[in-house]
Amino acid sequence: MRYQRPKGTADILPGTSETWQFVEATARDLFARYRFGEIRTPMFENYEVFSRTSGDTSDIVTKEMYDFKDKGDRHLSLRPEGTAGVVRAFVENKLYGPETTKPYKVYYMGPMFRYERPQSGRQREFHQIGVEAFGSDAPELDVEVIALGMNLLTKLGLKHLRLALNTLGDKASRDAYRQALIDFLEPHFDELSEDSQVRLHKNPLRVLDSKDAHDQEIVADAPSILDYLTPEAQEHFTKVKASLDALGIAYDVDATMVRGLDYYNHTIFEIMADSPALGEGYTTVLAGGRYNGLVEELGGPEMPGVGFGMGVERLVILMQAEKIALPDDNALDVYIVGIGDETSLETLKLVQAIRQAGLTADRDYLGRKPKAQFKTANRLDATYTLTIGDQELADQTANLKNMATGEQISVPLADIYQDFQKVVTDGFTAK
Repeated sequence: MRYQRPKGTADILPGTSETWQFVEATARDLFARYRFGEIRTPMFENYEVFSRTSGDTSDIVTKEMYDFKDKGDRHLSLRPEGTAGVVRAFVENKLYGPETTKPYKVYYMGPMFRYERPQSGRQREFHQIGVEAFGSDAPELDVEVIALGMNLLTKLGLKHLRLALNTLGDKASRDAYRQALIDFLEPHFDELSEDSQVRLHKNPLRVLDSKDAHDQEIVADAPSILDYLTPEAQEHFTKVKASLDALGIAYDVDATMVRGLDYYNHTIFEIMADSPALGEGYTTVLAGGRYNGLVEELGGPEMPGVGFGMGVERLVILMQAEKIALPDDNALDVYIVGIGDETSLETLKLVQAIRQAGLTADRDYLGRKPKAQFKTANRLDATYTLTIGDQELADQTANLKNMATGEQISVPLADIYQDFQKVVTDGFTAK
C-alpha cells in the first residue's frame, strides 16, 4: 500500500525548513525586544473554548473545526486559531492577578487546523505565529502590536506592504450599528445567500464579510460603522490613528473590514502584501485587533486584550517568490576524507572532535574512493578538507586544505584534538 500525507497537509523538507527556521528565529528575537514571552498551549481544547469565542455564526465554528469526542465522551476540538487557547491559559493560570506586570505580553507559534478547501497558502493544517497583550485599554498598545507586526514583516524582507485599519467600536457603537445594518439588509433578505440569511439577525456584521458575489454587491451601499461610533469609541480610534502617524506608519481606513472572528472590538487591522505569488492584488499575511471581553467570556475578570496572528505558509510563499536571501547557518566547515579502511575510526573521532569545537563537519559513510569524497566536499562547498590515509595515521598527522585557495598544510592530530580553531588560524596565517 502506498501511503500519502492527508489532504491539506504538507511535508516541510530541508531546503524549505530553513526558511521556516529563519522566520521563527527572527520572530523570537523581535518579540523579545518588545518584551513578549513565549506561551505554548495544547493543540486541542474543549470544544466550547472555540465555539464560545469565535461565534456560532463564524465559518470556523459552522464549517471548519475539527471536533471529536474522546474515549471519555469529552467534546474536543483541534485548535483552529491561537488566541482563544491563550486566553483560556491566561484565565486558568490566573495571570490576571496583581502579581503579574500589565500589560501581560506573550507570543505563540505552532500548527492550527481548519477543514477548508486547500489552496496556495491555505492548508487544513497550517501554522500561525501570534502575539497577545492583556490588561491595558490604551490605544497606544494597539499601535505597539501593529508596529510589531509591520516590523516583523519588514525584517523578513517583505516589501509593498499595506496596512488596512478599521474600528468595530465599543458595545454601544456595535448595538447601534447592528440595528442600522439589519434595517438596511432586511429589504434584501430574499436576495442574500443562505449563510447571510442565517447571520442577518444573529450577527449582521458577518454579512459584510460574505464571500458571495451578490452579497458583496448588496453590502457595497451598507451604512458605515464609522457613522455609529460613540464619542469614547471615536476618541480611541482617533488616538490609534494619531499614534500611527507619529510613528510614520502609513495606513488606509477600510470601513468595510470586520474580520472573521466575533470576539473583536475597537481596533482591527490587516497587513497585506502585493505579490502575484498569492494571486492578483493584495493578500492578507498578518491580522488582528482588540478583543476586550474575551477574557470574561472564558470565565476571567474584565480584562482587555489585543493581538495578531500571522500565517506562516503564506509568508514563506511570499519570501520564496521575492527570493529573499537567508543567512547560511548550515555551511560545512570541514569535510574529512579517509583513505583506507584503517582510517575509519580516526575519521570518526576527528569529525566528532571538530563538532565539539563548535564547527560543522562531515565524513563519508558509503565506503567511497578518495576522488568521490573530494567531489562531495566540493559539492557541499566545504571550507576545508582534512585528509588522513595509512601514512598519516602512522605519523599521527592529517593534511588540511583550504578549498578556496588550494593551500595545504600537514598538522599533528594532537593539535586538532586540542584546538582545531587555533590550527586553522595559525597554520594558514603563518604562511
